[in-house]
Amino acid sequence: MDNIWLQIAMAVTIGMMIFFLFPRAMHWMKNGPKAGQGDWMAAVIPLVAVVAFVILLVMMV
Repeated sequence: MDNIWLQIAMAVTIGMMIFFLFPRAMHWMKNGPKAGQGDWMAAVIPLVAVVAFVILLVMMV
């Protein structure tokens, strides 16, 4: 219990972050750009490449 003040300070800091960031995140989600059909493929291709590279590295070991 020697670091109770540190735990209290961290809880207050996290609470303030949630309090201030939540309204901004809601605004961004409502007014942000919407993804189109080609945008999803542009995100999937690099993810598949990374997974394939990791599998290759595991197989080489």
